[in-house]
Order: sequence, then C-alpha cells, then structure tokens
Amino acid sequence: MILTLLHGKKNSEHENVIRKNIALLGAFCLVLSAVEYLIPKPLPFLRIGLANLPLMLALDIFSMRKFLILVFIKILGQALITGTLFSYIFLFSLTGTLLSALFMYFLRRIFGRDRITFIGIGTAGAFVSNVSQLALAYVFIFRENVIYITPLFLTAGLVTGIMLGIFCEAFARKSVWYRTIKIC
Repeated sequence: MILTLLHGKKNSEHENVIRKNIALLGAFCLVLSAVEYLIPKPLPFLRIGLANLPLMLALDIFSMRKFLILVFIKILGQALITGTLFSYIFLFSLTGTLLSALFMYFLRRIFGRDRITFIGIGTAGAFVSNVSQLALAYVFIFRENVIYITPLFLTAGLVTGIMLGIFCEAFARKSVWYRTIKIC
C-alpha cells in the first residue's frame, strides 16, 4: 500500500510537471503570436511562424496527446489574439498549423533526433503549412490565380523554416531545461 501511495504521488508530481511545461510552452506560443501580430505583413496571411517555435521544441518533449493539446492552445490563442476566430483566416491557420504540426511530429518520431535536425523539421513544417494554405486559397479565394503567390509563399516558408530551425537547434544545445526534460 505504501508503494502504491508513493507511486501515485510520484505520478501526480510528474503530471504537474507536464502540465506546467504545456502551460509554459503555450504561454510562449501566445506571446510569440502577439509579437508576430505586430510585424507588418506583405500579404494578410503571410506570417513568419514565430509561434511555431514552442511547437517545434515540444516535439521531443510530449507524447502525441499532450503535443496536440499544445497545438490547440496555440491555434485558439493565436485566433483570439489576432481577432480571427470567426473568420476564414482561422480556417487557414487551423489547417496549416494542424497539418504541419502532425507532419513534424511524425517526422521526428520516424527519423528521431539523430537523423533529422530542427532545420529539416522547420523546413518541412513550413512547406506543409504553406501548401495546405495555398490549397485553401485555391478553393476559397484565388482559384487558378493562386499560382502567382505560390513562389513568394513557398520561398518565405523555406527561409523562415530554416531560420526557426536554426534557432531551435541553438536553443536545444544551450538550454539546461531542454536537455534534462524527458518525453512525457
């Protein structure tokens, strides 16, 4: 019985650490969304993707279920911050973020930390996000004219995906917190 109680307490403490890390990374998503909202955009739905940094870092920390909780915190929080919750832009954000997050998660699980870097993850995530949003733009807004924004969109995604990946690589190497945390 004592072992069960101790084991239960240990699990409870572990779950609290997990919740705190989800809250911490979720807060970072929201802060970075607010910062990104202040940066002028050449096109209304063209973003740098700063709020994806915590998602990329979470790839090595959380189980799929907990990772998806963080993804939805980011999606809903970003929509509330930008005032797009009940607009077509929310659909673009939801689709791009969800598909890219799932793709990045599966890439990391399939190839592991040793065979795919954050630079590869960031680039792949940006590509999936941009392609999914371009598909929505084709269906709902531009039709065949989407071809004119495609090169700009994909080039911007490539550049920002690489930059975010470089930042995550540096953070993962230098952060004591990140090195000591285990997959939850």
